[in-house]
Amino acid sequence: MDADDPAARDDPDDAADDDRPTVAEAVVDAMLARGVDTVFGIPGKQTLPLNRALADRDARFVVARHETAVSHQAWGYAETSDPEGMAATCVVPGPGDTNAMNGLKNALNDCVPLLHLAVETERSVRGGDGIHETPPETYDTVVKDNVLVDSPAGAVPAVVEAIRTAREHPQGPVRVGIPKDLLAGRTPQPAVGDRDPSPPPAAPADAVREAAGLLTDAHSPVILAGGGVRRSDASDALRAVAEKVDAPVVTTYKGKGTLPETHPLSAGVLCGGASAELRDLLAEADVGLVVGSDLDAVATASWSVEMPESLVHVTLDGDDIGFGYDAALGVAADADRFLRALDDRVDGGSAAAEPAASRDRTGAERADSVRAADRERFAALSGSAAGEDSDGPDDGDGRPLRSVEVLSAVRDAVPEEAVVTADAGGFRLWTLVSFPAAGPRSYVNPGSWATMGTGLPSAIGAKLANPDRDVVALTGDGGLMMCVHELHTLASEGIDVTVVALNNDDYAIISEEASRSYEFSEGAYGWAETGLDLVAVASGMGLPAERVRERDAVGDAVERARARDGPALVEVVTDPNEPQASEWMTGSHPSE
Repeated sequence: MDADDPAARDDPDDAADDDRPTVAEAVVDAMLARGVDTVFGIPGKQTLPLNRALADRDARFVVARHETAVSHQAWGYAETSDPEGMAATCVVPGPGDTNAMNGLKNALNDCVPLLHLAVETERSVRGGDGIHETPPETYDTVVKDNVLVDSPAGAVPAVVEAIRTAREHPQGPVRVGIPKDLLAGRTPQPAVGDRDPSPPPAAPADAVREAAGLLTDAHSPVILAGGGVRRSDASDALRAVAEKVDAPVVTTYKGKGTLPETHPLSAGVLCGGASAELRDLLAEADVGLVVGSDLDAVATASWSVEMPESLVHVTLDGDDIGFGYDAALGVAADADRFLRALDDRVDGGSAAAEPAASRDRTGAERADSVRAADRERFAALSGSAAGEDSDGPDDGDGRPLRSVEVLSAVRDAVPEEAVVTADAGGFRLWTLVSFPAAGPRSYVNPGSWATMGTGLPSAIGAKLANPDRDVVALTGDGGLMMCVHELHTLASEGIDVTVVALNNDDYAIISEEASRSYEFSEGAYGWAETGLDLVAVASGMGLPAERVRERDAVGDAVERARARDGPALVEVVTDPNEPQASEWMTGSHPSE
């Protein structure tokens, strides 16, 4: 072999007796030194040097059943950790790497940090259509940064910088491609000095002063909090500001829980299922503070939601300001740093006048009016009789079981301090609007990417990040079937997660739209004639499971599952023909 051949320069056999660490070992040591000690992946021949190094160092390597799940597992880990908490993923080239792209894009949209280790095709065959070979640039658009290691001595520096980049705001997933032939070699790796992530931008004093004046002079202010509040760990500052200016707080999908939804100022979630009353709260406000949100098309129904007359928009990326809505004041700053500065200004500055003195209603009264209207909508839905042609289950009173009553029973059965992860799908909108989240690290759901199949994998990650907390995965049958293989991961790894699966044997949100707007028959995309038995599926994978059909049985079943020493599944049979939140909550009030 020619001495200039890159494979020849790092033949591991040439250094078989060398006591220097392998490149794989050096990479793992660098990860562990920086707090990344949990890795999700599926081993392949290409990854085995890394797997050996992880095993020798007692790092946690979770063997998934499909690479689609591994990036969602790392995503759930980070979503329920402190702001710099993160995990890694490790996959084989080509199919493994492309399968993981779904979760990488989800993490990118949600600004969630993770390290994605992709073992690349050997350098000696790159460009020759080697097994699983994919051009590295394939992944450029689904990660914050995409790094290909070419130099034998470049692996550790690349990984160290990737971890720093992932943690730097706006956070996100970073992919590091390391060719297979480098990992088992013993090329000395350079010592790498640590460089802290750059601090996110502070809030300009003039902008803080102007925002404080607008909010305290407002007659009916409102705050809209997004995922940036969650990622910057700004919940305490959010609460302080909301209480001082006496403003109801609405959140986006990703902001859910940033103000605990038991707080008197919590008014709900702006999403596809947001009620007409919540949208009116925003539209009727004279001043709105939007913080930590880009006001994307998903949260705002393609910018059709009417926003307050005067808008203060605070987000990290200045390009997002003015994109969908004009802002009276735009501020490119970190959510936590802005809110803390605003808190200080309102507390001690010229804008510290009593905000509620001249207002007709307090912020708590305005928030409660929205929540009360939502409760009436839930009650009307829970109490409505089923049609004679309904195929739904019977709760004992002659009507089918609906998502809102199932979710209410689950909420009562799950401790407030538990972590709850929610999948995408039709039931997710009901979860967003009717299932109170207890805090920013207690509720996980996908944002604008809205990919299905995340609920169970993210719960696996959340449990490893929070071994002393209960973790409950909420999913529908459609979402679960997109990651059903991870039930076996739960069982084989002994990860104590309770899975609650609402099963209506239908892609009901699609069937409803198909019927309403395109004249398809009811349940056009359901499978009632070949009904899905999730208890049998879970049992076949080694999980205890039970099915419930009656409302009063839901809570007890969840309690039994939680009490088990290990994972379990509760299947709740629900009505495939229940109204969708996007229609029920946004239309006229049911009492009208």
